[in-house]
Amino acid sequence: MTTVEICVSDVPTALVAETAGADRLELCADLGQGGTTPSLGTVEVALRTLRSAGVRIMVRPRGGNFRVTEVEEQVMLADIAAIRRLPNPHDLAVGVVVGAVAADGRLDLPVLGRLIAAAGPLPVTVHKAFDEVDDQLRAIEEIIDLGADAVLTSGAAPSALAGAARITELRQRAGDRLRVIAGGGIRSHNVRQVLAETGAREVHLRAPVPRDGREATDGDEVRRVVAAVRTG
Repeated sequence: MTTVEICVSDVPTALVAETAGADRLELCADLGQGGTTPSLGTVEVALRTLRSAGVRIMVRPRGGNFRVTEVEEQVMLADIAAIRRLPNPHDLAVGVVVGAVAADGRLDLPVLGRLIAAAGPLPVTVHKAFDEVDDQLRAIEEIIDLGADAVLTSGAAPSALAGAARITELRQRAGDRLRVIAGGGIRSHNVRQVLAETGAREVHLRAPVPRDGREATDGDEVRRVVAAVRTG
């Protein structure tokens, strides 16, 4: 079965996405900056309120590039430790999302290794910082060696469709050692094409709609995506 992951910015949008049938949610703040760490209050209430969807929590202290300073790493480690301490009354599948790129265009393996170790039993997704590295085939082996659970990628292209050939190559290289999540420009009208061209079994997208002067989640679009992948 194909997994649909919806990126959401708060508890109300998370509830909309879950009700619409999303399998998993990526919970972030500040989507305009590509997503940063949500407040602990947001995460705690989400874990209390959601009933079935898995939750991946973005751990990223700021927007901008994916270089991680020593101080920023300490913040990320503290956030991961705090997330691990939160109650999970409905036994949701909870994980964290991280990423770090070094100045030489490779993954920052020391930082990533410490973040993944700090997550302990929580599954770790490496986010689209992965699309900034120069050699993705080498990087995916490095991510596997570090013990990450998944990687989110558009194949270093502007969209998952444009990067379909690379996503296919990455998925084939990873095999059953790492889950490759296709993301980038995916909507209900093209999700089946993305799945067909990449072979991916997991997709990641936002379903934005303006509401009351801010971005909300379009429950109808989530339902259309879910219906498309279930009947594809």
